[in-house]
Amino acid sequence: MRFETPLVPARLRRRYKRFLADVVFDPGPEPGPETDSDARGAAGAEAGTETTVHCPNPGAMLGLATPGARVWLSPAANPARKLRWTWELTEPADGIGRGLVGINTGHPNRLAAEAIGAGRIPELAGYAALRREVKYGRNSRIDLLLEDEGRPACYVEVKNVHLLRGAALAEFPDCVTTRGAKHLEELGDMVEAGHRAVMLYVVQRSDCDRFAIAGDLDPGYARALDRALGRGVEALCVACEITPEEIAVVRPLPLAL
Repeated sequence: MRFETPLVPARLRRRYKRFLADVVFDPGPEPGPETDSDARGAAGAEAGTETTVHCPNPGAMLGLATPGARVWLSPAANPARKLRWTWELTEPADGIGRGLVGINTGHPNRLAAEAIGAGRIPELAGYAALRREVKYGRNSRIDLLLEDEGRPACYVEVKNVHLLRGAALAEFPDCVTTRGAKHLEELGDMVEAGHRAVMLYVVQRSDCDRFAIAGDLDPGYARALDRALGRGVEALCVACEITPEEIAVVRPLPLAL
């Protein structure tokens, strides 16, 4: 997944009200080609000025919202949008982890779809059709629905993972998610109806070598996953490589469940 326009660096002042953050534009270095400076000027990113940006992440963002952290922003396609910038990436500033971390929870579905189409997730390869946001269950939408003649449909729920608390271990969730537990129950229902169901965790960072559930942060979700696995739901985890130009799924991560 390539960013449509060059990302612009800034420094985080504070994150608040879940979806808002104040940043100060960084004078450099620039993340990409020479045209980045034009993108800055066109979007009003004056070095040293402060602005409020959209934070596309409802979670706790533990370790990723430290004041002073370097962040990367994308300009809005619509210049009339109230918040003209979206927070996309961050560099951990708490001493845990390295490299860039993707914090936009709107990207994993696209990342997963691209990876499946490119054959980078062998367990989900070989289906003739992939559809997104298909209605199912109890007033829900499945993130990805894989279909092929002569085999059961595969319902894929995708979750964004960005939590790292140490020892190169990616974890989910970073706060209580009753909605996530509901999705696991509905995946189990799909298995019992004769379909295939997969819980896919997309780790938007490259500094982890395994994945686990943060049961101390959300015991209810941990129990819901145990029930879902017992009903036949599958769990997979993949990690990404991230640059200011592109995010891509590149490798599987073993699950320590």
